[in-house]
Amino acid sequence: MRAMPREIPAHIWVSALLRRATGAGAFATVVHRGDEDRGDVMVKVTRARGEAQLYAPAFNPEGPGMFERLGADDEAGVDALIAKRRSADRDLWVIEIEDRDGRHFLTEPVREMP
Repeated sequence: MRAMPREIPAHIWVSALLRRATGAGAFATVVHRGDEDRGDVMVKVTRARGEAQLYAPAFNPEGPGMFERLGADDEAGVDALIAKRRSADRDLWVIEIEDRDGRHFLTEPVREMP
């Protein structure tokens, strides 16, 4: 279920995401480092007043990777989803982006969950 292209190591993909975010004026940081080469990445985006969104790799059998926006909209709910996934996947990267406008800075397609 990896969202980034398989030929790009995870740490390079993460570095590019961090540069896009900070270059646009957001604060971005690695909350948890996963496997350098093959770890999946979850992206937490926070806004003011405890609002948060979570983006995770989505299975896409038809081609390039994509992400999906998961259900929780408050920071506590997002943190619970991250904790659950981390307990099952030690290779997982967790990136947090603080952006007033709630931008995720992903270049991959993002699917909204129902």
